[in-house]
Amino acid sequence: MLKLFKYFKFNKATVISLVIVILLKTMGILFVPTLTANIINNGVVKGDLYYVLKTGGVMIGIAILTGILAIVSTYLSANLSATLSRDMRRKIFLHSQKLSIEDYKRFSTSSLITRCTSDVNQVENTVIMIFEMIIPVPFITLIGMLLAFFKDKYMALIILITGIALLIFILLISKRVVSISIRMQEELDKINSRVRQFISGIRIIRAFNRDVYEKKLMDNTFESYSDINIKMNKIFAIGMPLILFMLNLSTVAILWFGAVRINDGKMLVGDIMAVIEYSIIILVYLVMSLMVLMNLPRASACSKRILEILAYNPQIVDEKTAQKTLPDKKILEFRNVTFSYKDAKEPVLKNINFTCESGKTTAIIGATGSGKSTIGKLIPRLHDVKDGEILINHINIKKFAQKDLRNMISLSPQKAFLFSGTVASNMRHGKKDATLEEIKTAAITAQADNFIMELKSDYDSTVSQGGSNFSGGQKQRICIARALIKKSDIYVFDDSFSALDYSTDAKVRKAMKEKLKDSIVITIAQRISTIMEADQIIVLDKGEVVGIATHKELMKNCPIYIKIAESQFSKEELA
Repeated sequence: MLKLFKYFKFNKATVISLVIVILLKTMGILFVPTLTANIINNGVVKGDLYYVLKTGGVMIGIAILTGILAIVSTYLSANLSATLSRDMRRKIFLHSQKLSIEDYKRFSTSSLITRCTSDVNQVENTVIMIFEMIIPVPFITLIGMLLAFFKDKYMALIILITGIALLIFILLISKRVVSISIRMQEELDKINSRVRQFISGIRIIRAFNRDVYEKKLMDNTFESYSDINIKMNKIFAIGMPLILFMLNLSTVAILWFGAVRINDGKMLVGDIMAVIEYSIIILVYLVMSLMVLMNLPRASACSKRILEILAYNPQIVDEKTAQKTLPDKKILEFRNVTFSYKDAKEPVLKNINFTCESGKTTAIIGATGSGKSTIGKLIPRLHDVKDGEILINHINIKKFAQKDLRNMISLSPQKAFLFSGTVASNMRHGKKDATLEEIKTAAITAQADNFIMELKSDYDSTVSQGGSNFSGGQKQRICIARALIKKSDIYVFDDSFSALDYSTDAKVRKAMKEKLKDSIVITIAQRISTIMEADQIIVLDKGEVVGIATHKELMKNCPIYIKIAESQFSKEELA
């Protein structure tokens, strides 16, 4: 857990102030039993009422001051741990933004959510307990034992033996707690994953009447987590009574042997009361600290999971000497590009070669699984090629800083995704300072303005998470507008027209042709009608280029393209 703190810095002044306040508070707690003994020995026994009232007033003052110091220490420790958790979440989030798509697959979304929420909470709570329950223990134990020793060395020995017995007992229990703590967090990952999957796929589940089946899966996941929690609780259920038994046994032993010592005239009544209070304070703080130590394995497991994220080096990183942006006129080239996903048996793309120029439209078509969308992801370096190069103006895209590279590219992804907010705020993901006029222009080009203006608040209308309050075609048009609003050198439309009817599709392409006449346009599509007018069409089959030409040329000499055309058009249309 200590390794975690090399990534985060505590405010030294706050830590020093907190430690001083905690020590002053513990001094107040330890000082009260001494005054109690003095009142009994010098006031009550001797019948000195003035001494009792005077010392009692001092005790009340110390108690009030100790209470104030306790409030201050709790506030400072809570503030310190809350600041730490804020910094941890920020660091995890910022670092996760550097991860590639492949890296996200390695950790999984549900695991990242758990690490950023539950794991951070666990570390935060442990830090509070360390300051409140562990830091005071050495001071309380040392001073308390000295004060008890000065009262009677045999009584102090009873406290010491009980403390050692408690320490051994809890250390034995903690060995079992470590493995259970790690499993608890792993099961929590599974719960997050299962719940997230259920909520995301609720439409499919209901459409296929899989409610009962999904309920069984959910129940199994919850039961697995509850079984581990029950095991943990059983340990505490057995441990706590035994610990309380030891504490009570210690008090009985002190009273028993203390009575003998008083009877022999070797101790005073007030001293035995003071020793009992010292033993209760020392042993209670010791038990609390040991309970925190039992909780440390879980916090340690959580901190390791957080460290795993922070210490992980992203697969895609910028070179130290990043290339600056290039002139307006650009050429994009794929040169002998081969790519395969992690753990895949065969490459998705094999020896891909083609060139795209500014002012021209390049279309990519092929059967499902032929690697069309993968090409779209390789251009902005969402994945890195395994062999070969992707060049912009004859410079490998790896030479550019990722930020600069992606500033040159505007991507409309295959899955139309909208963020919660408004229509305007979604479009401003393409250009954060876009004016309403620019937003409307992009929407008109994407044929989205008509239906947006029919909404209750037009461009200020609410968008639900994922755009669930819009149809597939509406979401696609908003996503196209979001891509168009960004002034880029390269536009990649990854099957962005699939949910549009033929008429709307034709209107969007016609409007885009004029607007993007100076840019490289790459259109990935399933429908030939979407790409017929492209300057060049690349036909993929099983990850290989089997044809590059115009529509007319491909209809003459590319069997794969002809087969796709025959599946989409009637004989009359083909003629």
